[in-house]
Amino acid sequence: MTTHTELEVQIDQWRAYVRRHRAISTADVDEMEDHLRERVADLVATGLDDQEAFLVAVRRMGSLDAVSREFASEHSDRLWKQLVLVPDQADDARRSWRELAVVLALALGAGATVRIGLGILDEDVMTRTVGLLVLPFLGAYLAWKRQLTARVLGVLAVPYAVLALVLALYPFGSAGTTLVLAAVHAPVALWALVGVAYVGGRWRSDAHRMDFARFTGELAVYLTLLALGGAVLVGLTAGVVDLAGMDIEPAIENWILPFAVPGALVVAAWLVEAKQDVVENIAPVLTRVFTPLTLVMLLVLLAVLTTAGGLVDADRGLLILMDAILVLVLGLLLYSVSARDPLARPGLFDGLLLALLGAALAVDAVALTAMLTRIAEFGFSANKVAALGLNVLLLVHLVGAAVLLLAFLRGRRPFDALSRWQTRFLPVYAVWAAVVVVVFPPVFGFE
Repeated sequence: MTTHTELEVQIDQWRAYVRRHRAISTADVDEMEDHLRERVADLVATGLDDQEAFLVAVRRMGSLDAVSREFASEHSDRLWKQLVLVPDQADDARRSWRELAVVLALALGAGATVRIGLGILDEDVMTRTVGLLVLPFLGAYLAWKRQLTARVLGVLAVPYAVLALVLALYPFGSAGTTLVLAAVHAPVALWALVGVAYVGGRWRSDAHRMDFARFTGELAVYLTLLALGGAVLVGLTAGVVDLAGMDIEPAIENWILPFAVPGALVVAAWLVEAKQDVVENIAPVLTRVFTPLTLVMLLVLLAVLTTAGGLVDADRGLLILMDAILVLVLGLLLYSVSARDPLARPGLFDGLLLALLGAALAVDAVALTAMLTRIAEFGFSANKVAALGLNVLLLVHLVGAAVLLLAFLRGRRPFDALSRWQTRFLPVYAVWAAVVVVVFPPVFGFE
């Protein structure tokens, strides 16, 4: 089917509403989207235009009556509201105990694997392979949830095996630079494999990649909530045990944390899948609160950098902090894009996002200048090249986003163009992370 921007926006919006319906799994949403696109293609072939074909195809999706009714009620300005008002059906909200059992089993498996690894692996090996031990359990849950085919599982197994062999067999120096770089970048490459599992192998779809980006943000929210709740619970328990004259710290270090931290990742993913509508209501609020705060932080950071003196003397920790802030900016931008109605007109918040991008570009330009100055003064190293590569990627990503957002504000490009740019650039970070893990150690002598 020929891709048309307006039709893709409508289908993406329809998909977002359908996947928020707790009684419908993501795998079912994928199948229903395929049916919807097939019906639209058939109707277009009969002579209807995209808009007419979409209206008729949605009306004929009989199994989505309740969800379509909800979608139509919130989009009262849409013509097809009158086409889908059908008798409401009861919403089956019963919890799937089978899925809960699978989640708990995988969470315990992840914790047990980490605990065993801590017992038999030395610290350096554990540092660089912890992602290999934990993320397969999250991937297994998503694979079970999406009912992945053997072909997709095979595609996932090959890069995972390559990363595992590299991290296990490379002769890294103890606490060396390339070891630290591999330990930091390996989870990024592995997270891309989790993304392939999440989208059911349909990584080429912009809508599916945006779903995964949204999933990542929601997962971070739930992990934060679980961490806060767990910290309070462990703290109260430790206080009570301490009053009884017992020391619970060894148990916390050797058992509670090794099981709780990796297990929380799987549980958080299950919560995201089960409670998508709750986070959908929180996400827009979070982005609107943190976007202006992050803008203020960027402006303060920019003022500090411009008054700190020579860039060659810029503290390494400050440069790392700058990169972390820029990644946060991209996360906010991506989450804001995913939570925004693509058909809504430009507003004040869109202008605020553009200001945020402008400040981020200024900070990134200063960071790049500082890095190039340090390289010219002291020469190349694994850390400097890795940081330089990341900042170049961030610069390209930010410039593209700023140009498209400005064009949208001026009415020259649809908002969907910005969304596509965001999702299509994400795989570049995974490729760069894989390069740092696989190529950098031998190039820089495993130092």
